[in-house]
Amino acid sequence: MRLQISSLTTDRLWRATIGYDQAKFEKLLGLFTASYLELHGKSVAQSQADIQVMPSLQSEQELLFFTLFSLKAGLTYDVLGFVSGMDASNAKRNQELGVRVLEHALKTAGRLPQRSFKDAAEFASYLQQEETLIFDGVEQRIQRPAENEAQKDHYSGKKSVTPSKP
Repeated sequence: MRLQISSLTTDRLWRATIGYDQAKFEKLLGLFTASYLELHGKSVAQSQADIQVMPSLQSEQELLFFTLFSLKAGLTYDVLGFVSGMDASNAKRNQELGVRVLEHALKTAGRLPQRSFKDAAEFASYLQQEETLIFDGVEQRIQRPAENEAQKDHYSGKKSVTPSKP
């Protein structure tokens, strides 16, 4: 089984699969294709013509779709390769290539968010025009302190689940 772009018949399927509707995908594809050509000097098809095996991804459209799908789905490389008709190492290599080209395209278009700041003031300045901020935080495990008082400072409030005795 291999993912087929032609199987996406509704905008709902497009959004469920890659997070974009078809019109937004096509718009992004133009930027992605230009970035691929700028970075590699030739198209995906021309690059694939140089290799002796049947390529898994034959166009910028397939590479962009694969990249967006892989980022949205969050699958292991083994599973991603399975549903995409390639092995895990090729899935990883193709995802890394696609992400590099996508980052270049978004940066060129001025749509790549800034990811690092020299200090809190620069961060505050960058976000001053935003009305709402949403932070996605994940609790991090720490080494539990031995002292009871120190343990209280790090208590998460979550109860541990213990199996019931029959």
